[in-house]
Amino acid sequence: MKDHLHRQGLLALLLTAILWSSGGLLIKSIPLPALTIAGGRSAIAAIVMLLWLRKPKPIWTVAQWGSIISYTLTVILFVMATKLTTAANAIFLQYTAPIWVAIFSVFVTKEKLTRIDLISVLVVMAGMSVFFLDKMEGGQLTGNLIALASGLAFAGVALFMRAQNGVSTTESILFGNILTFGVCALFVVPSAMFQVPSTISPFSFFAISPFSLFALVLMGVFQLGVSYILYSWAMKHVTAIEAILITTLEPILNPLWVALFLGEVPSTVAIIGGLIVVAGVVARNFAYERAHDPAAHRSADH
Repeated sequence: MKDHLHRQGLLALLLTAILWSSGGLLIKSIPLPALTIAGGRSAIAAIVMLLWLRKPKPIWTVAQWGSIISYTLTVILFVMATKLTTAANAIFLQYTAPIWVAIFSVFVTKEKLTRIDLISVLVVMAGMSVFFLDKMEGGQLTGNLIALASGLAFAGVALFMRAQNGVSTTESILFGNILTFGVCALFVVPSAMFQVPSTISPFSFFAISPFSLFALVLMGVFQLGVSYILYSWAMKHVTAIEAILITTLEPILNPLWVALFLGEVPSTVAIIGGLIVVAGVVARNFAYERAHDPAAHRSADH
């Protein structure tokens, strides 16, 4: 029975990584401003999570508020970055989050940096610098910086959730999505009110076409909603190291889908930088799990 659940956990984790990786393609496919996409996606994801949780039990501690705010910043900044720079740059620079966690832990939780931490930090920093050596057009530099900020915010999610000690972490994601919708609505709704619809349709007031609405629903339900539910379940049946290795597919598949369907091919420099970042992060996470739990114990939260 355990082997059966383990196989199902691995399959759920693989599906999670694939769903997460669809973000870049869907964001770039929707001809809407970043805040409209971020807000709409999170509103739908919040509904999915409410249906799943049924009776959320928030604890409203400082740590939970930190998780909620960090999550909101993460998803808004990531959508903005994906709109401004390449999908590869956006996901790879956000993927630096575990390294920021290692650095911030020195000050927040008073943890000491290990040798592998220091090596990983240097490797990832080198990978990050490669992105900024690439020839950039338009707002790509701004997009890269915003993607980096998204990685910093994501590190905040990890640190604050760690402080929650596994209590009410799913609720943090739920209310993070609700806050994301609220923040985006503050900017999107007033802007939409001053637009003059070019055609009369149920979607014209907010300039959302049926295709855009369909893509937003896909993102909210599957890419952000169902994916987290699958991840939460899978982490009860797989080892932490298996989770590290399988979810590494996300930053690899994300730019691949965009290249295949939209023709946005990352530059050689970006690919090199991305591989360096992923290698540094995976090596650090792998070594950390082996050092802290040789049996690669089962973990429960993202």
